Amino acid sequence: MDDLARFNKERWEELSAANVDYARPMLDLDAESARQVVDPFSVMGEVQGKDVLCLASGGGQQSVAFGLLGARVTVLDFSENQLERDRQALAHYGLQARLVQGDMRDLSVFGTDAFDLVWHAFSINFVPDCRPVFDQVVKVLRPGGLYRMEWHNPFTMDMDECEWTGAGYPIKHPYVDGAFNATNTYWVIQNESDETPRRIEGPREFNHRLSTVINGLIGRGFVLMGLWEELTKDPDAEPGTWEHYKAFAPPWLTIWARYQP
Repeated sequence: MDDLARFNKERWEELSAANVDYARPMLDLDAESARQVVDPFSVMGEVQGKDVLCLASGGGQQSVAFGLLGARVTVLDFSENQLERDRQALAHYGLQARLVQGDMRDLSVFGTDAFDLVWHAFSINFVPDCRPVFDQVVKVLRPGGLYRMEWHNPFTMDMDECEWTGAGYPIKHPYVDGAFNATNTYWVIQNESDETPRRIEGPREFNHRLSTVINGLIGRGFVLMGLWEELTKDPDAEPGTWEHYKAFAPPWLTIWARYQP
């Protein structure tokens, strides 16, 4: 584990302990709602009996969703706290999964052609280059297998819903790959019990251009099945709110692709 991974791991241990949204196990799922969690765009098909890797995806959410759908589940995450949330959620449903602590940039713990589906949570922005991760996914994914990934819309990195100008939300950084100087490195976590916000320093983040991601996948034998934006649910929302911001600048993009070398 290099210095970046150690730093980001420390940040995620604290974020998870503070009960960030991504660390809240989903304890009220059934088969229908589980599918909505992992496949809201109706792309992946049936996973009963298939081998699924939840990549950098601890927190007790996707692991149990796939378990309820009948998949054989493996979770890789570098955070002990996040993996503990998976243990708790799996026990709640009486499910089993293989939980592995590790870095998404090194999947050598798994065999070649080990999985039918790699479901990559929102995490690739925490590494400086997405392409080595794609190389690792190729090694563990069976031909014909599916890869789902989500990452920050590269056009909107470090934009903030609180910075409405009356005409739009300002873009702050050049459109390039790699590190950027974030104007705010803290995450605000809302306490569920008393709604008191808590500020916690977040992990280091990196930008990945749309062309870098798309061409990186195509060049490794992936055929794109679709791309989706995180759109607002309320286009008439009050300016300066999260839903209004999403109407101008969708914050996340999701890709599904099939590995056809």
